[in-house]
This record gives sequence, C-alpha cells and structure tokens, in this order.
Amino acid sequence: MTHAPQPKPWIMAIHPYVPGRSTTDDGGKAVKLSSNENPLGTSPAARAAYAAAATVLERYPDAGAPELREAIAARFGLDAARVIQGNGSDEVLHLAAGAFAGQGDEVIFVRYGFAVYEIAARRVGAVPVVAPDRDYATDVDAILACVTDRTRIVYVANPNNPTGTFAPREEIARLHAGLRPDILLVLDQAYAEYLDAADDDGGLDLAKTAANVLVTRTFSKIHGLASERIGWGYAHADVIAAMHRIRLPFNVTIGGQRAAIAALGDRDFVAHTREHNARWRAWFADEIGKLGNAGMRAVPSEANFVLVVFEGALTAEEAYKGLMAAGYIVRWLPGQGLSQGLRITIGTEEETRGVMAALRALAGQG
Repeated sequence: MTHAPQPKPWIMAIHPYVPGRSTTDDGGKAVKLSSNENPLGTSPAARAAYAAAATVLERYPDAGAPELREAIAARFGLDAARVIQGNGSDEVLHLAAGAFAGQGDEVIFVRYGFAVYEIAARRVGAVPVVAPDRDYATDVDAILACVTDRTRIVYVANPNNPTGTFAPREEIARLHAGLRPDILLVLDQAYAEYLDAADDDGGLDLAKTAANVLVTRTFSKIHGLASERIGWGYAHADVIAAMHRIRLPFNVTIGGQRAAIAALGDRDFVAHTREHNARWRAWFADEIGKLGNAGMRAVPSEANFVLVVFEGALTAEEAYKGLMAAGYIVRWLPGQGLSQGLRITIGTEEETRGVMAALRALAGQG
C-alpha cells in the first residue's frame, strides 16, 4: 500500500496568513482600506529608480544587497554589517524563529499581535504562547509572567498591528531588562515612521548595544513600496550572522533595492505622508468618538490605521458587510480573536471622509 508524504503535525496546525481583500463579495472593485497601504502612493524618486531598473531584468540582484544595507545604515546611524535585508519584514521575522527557536521551545507574543508571529513559531515546531493584552495594548507584566525556561523569542509589534497601540520607551526598556540574555526580543517596527521623533521606543538604540534585541522595519508602509516586499532588520553581529545562514539568496530585487534607496533619500515624501496620516487619523478617531452612543469606539492608534471596536447593537460583522456594500473594504479579523473590531486604514481625505459617512449611516446617524 502506498502512503503519501505526511507533513509535520506542527505545520498542519498553522492557519495561513489571510491578506486584506481587494474586491467585494461579488467581485466588484471598492476603496481598499484593508491593508494599511500608503494612500499617497510612492515617492516619485523611488518610482524613477524602480523604472530605471528595467534595463537589467536579465541580471540577478546582488545577494548581499550591500548598497541597500549601507543606505539604511547611513540613514539611521547603524553598522551596515549588522543590517539584514528581507523579502518584506515578514521574512526577517521568520528568519528569527528559524535561527533561534525549534521543537519544544516557546515563542511569546501579545494577544491581538501580528498574525505572522504564530505562523513563524509553528513553522519551526515551537510552541506559541499568547500574553494577555491590556485593553488591546501590550502589557509588559503579562509578557514577563509568560516567560519560562523554554522561552526563546518574544515578539512585540510597536506600534502594534492590528490594534495601533504603542508601548513607550520606558516600557520597552523594562521588558528588555526583565528578559534573560538568551531570549531574543524582536521589536517589529513596521509602523515606526508614523511616530513623532519624540515618541521613538528606543528599539534601535537597544539593538546597537544589547546582544539579544532584533529590530525589524519595512518599506511597505510609509515608503509605499508594498509591491516590492522590502524589509530589513538590525541586531548584534552574531544574531545577524545566524539569520544569514538560512536567508534565501537574491531575496530583494534590483528594482526594489534601488527604489528603497531612493525612498530613504526622499524625506519630504515621508514627512508629507506622516503629516497626512496624523491629521486624518485624529479626525477619524474624533468622528468615531461621536458615535459612542452607537457602541463604537476607536482604540488609540499611532499607526496608519484605526481599530474600531463595536460594543453596541451594530456588530463588527454587520458593519464590515455594510461598508463593503457601500464600496469600502476594511479588515475584519475574527481569526485573530477580533470579531468585535474592524481595522480601517487611513486613506486619502476623500476615502476617509467617505468611509466615515458610511459608518454614520450604518449607525443610523447619517
């Protein structure tokens, strides 16, 4: 009798990542506010650099991406040898698990954390450990209470996705101080560029000096390069060396590398995006606050989206379907335990005003 190959049991326990939708249930187009993409597009300089790469499509990219790593290092005052490039920051998060966790080890992340953390842990046979939240935010004491002698990695998104909450520098320092030196603290800073400079969580400073801190970032959000999947990480040289051993070669395209380098240099575009986001995120949150009598509230966010929690007669599922019918696709995350919430990306002024008007109508206050 012939038996088919059997996957590892921990692989079959993985729930595949589900990206934000682009079309409605009937296949129609809608305003996409489900993936936290940059509503202002991409830096013109980055677009030009990407287009110029069309002349070298027959060439493999440099496997070590030295120019990109050097540009990142120069921009943030880092050591280029300690920068690792990734196919989005997702790959860097997976590399951390692949290099530092395995069967029987434990990986901690906060409730309502980024879905990739559980996938990365299960992929290597590690045990996911979910720390309780504090009103959708990271609870440092809860994380520390979950640490055991089998803990190998702690993932913290800051600002957090999908809640938008932010743990300040003092809390991140306290978390790091409470962890053993053999536990890798991964600070996922995909939305860090949306913070005011004074609100930085100190992650890169920690990574410069601590041997057990890895910071990850992405070009997919504020830089508007989501299609090219470019991320990076920074850590102690020994941590980076271990991750390089399992990193796929040629993981960032030539066009992507050149576009990312140009994007780093276009600080005006980044500043304009940050200002737009801060203005319309505040407006949107204020407008949601006016619907409190309808059972809606906005979780305080420092990212480019707002998590709207539904605690009244109108449910998140009803609002999700109603917004889709009105031409707006947002993110409903029952698979992450957020059946009561919708994550809504801050779009253009027109898109943000439009989705807010649709929410008012669904609440009977249109």
